Amino acid sequence: MLQMGLIVAFGGGVPVIKLGRIAGQYAKPRSGDMEKIGDVELPSYRGDNVNGAEFTPEARIPDPQRLIKGYNQSAATLNLIRGFSSGGYGGLSRVAAWNLDFMAKSKEGSHYMDIAHRVDEALSFMSACGIDVNSPSLNTTDFYTSHECLHLDYETCLTREDSTTGKHYDCSAHYLWCGERTRQLDHAHLEFLRGVGNPIGVKVSDKSNPEDLITMIKAFNPDNVPGRLTIIVRMGAQKLRQHFPKLLQAVKDAGLVVTWQSDPMHGNTETVQGYKTRRYENVRAEIEAFFDVHDQMGTVPGGIHLEMTGDNVTECIGGGSNVESTDLESRYHTHCDPRLNAEQALELAFYVASRLRSRRMAAQLNN
Repeated sequence: MLQMGLIVAFGGGVPVIKLGRIAGQYAKPRSGDMEKIGDVELPSYRGDNVNGAEFTPEARIPDPQRLIKGYNQSAATLNLIRGFSSGGYGGLSRVAAWNLDFMAKSKEGSHYMDIAHRVDEALSFMSACGIDVNSPSLNTTDFYTSHECLHLDYETCLTREDSTTGKHYDCSAHYLWCGERTRQLDHAHLEFLRGVGNPIGVKVSDKSNPEDLITMIKAFNPDNVPGRLTIIVRMGAQKLRQHFPKLLQAVKDAGLVVTWQSDPMHGNTETVQGYKTRRYENVRAEIEAFFDVHDQMGTVPGGIHLEMTGDNVTECIGGGSNVESTDLESRYHTHCDPRLNAEQALELAFYVASRLRSRRMAAQLNN
């Protein structure tokens, strides 16, 4: 994520907020209560906070002790992130050291090192001009945590009142979002998120209509506070081009302030040779459609929501890493949804940077 943030900030010329679904994403929404493999049917895996991923009757029994283990795991992960982000590892002087060993000979790894060398040259120039390159702003980084607000018993136990403002904050993460399955206006998840002061997000699909979206936005953010609410769009490329403009126009006409974010993963999931997967080309196509619609509507693309890992996995097909359907079984490690590997993720970061650069140059020409 540090690499991707650098690519987008340096190539796109915009500030980047790095937000990881980490240190708390231990609950998982499921479409069905039961899972069947062959002739055996068991309760669905609902995330490590609830039960185990192993397909055995014992593992699928809900265990409340898992909540304690999840909390301790989150606390340990936060301490590690805090150490890396403030201890110098996230500094701009170390950008070349962020490259992963298995990425060194890849096309994206090579492009990344080109940027890293240019950053090193910029730092050398700044130092020669008398600018202190050892300042904290250049040697630390901000990294925020997030997850879906799903397990309300867990979230409410970690909600605290700020004694100086009287506002309540869910301290399980900096940022929380409400999923497509739980964002109904009369449901508990929306009511809980309305009451906390965290920045929040809500996922919408092509099933959303403009009227319901406006009502939902007003419920989540009645004071129309900028930065309070992010609308995370997940539709698939073709459906996004058809449905997204109507949602954008309705929010624009209503004078509501939201941040628009693309989730190009969940609308592009399919099963290939028995494996749940996504095709890189479809993921990229949805991001392309997201930028195209914003360009047409004169609105601002605010972010990208990806499922990825720094590991060299083979869970998504295609991209520069040339993962074929026959490669899925070789390094398919996920217990939940298929993730982009590091090379595929960097490839998307370069594409996002190119679109942001084009928008900036077009704006400069118009001015």
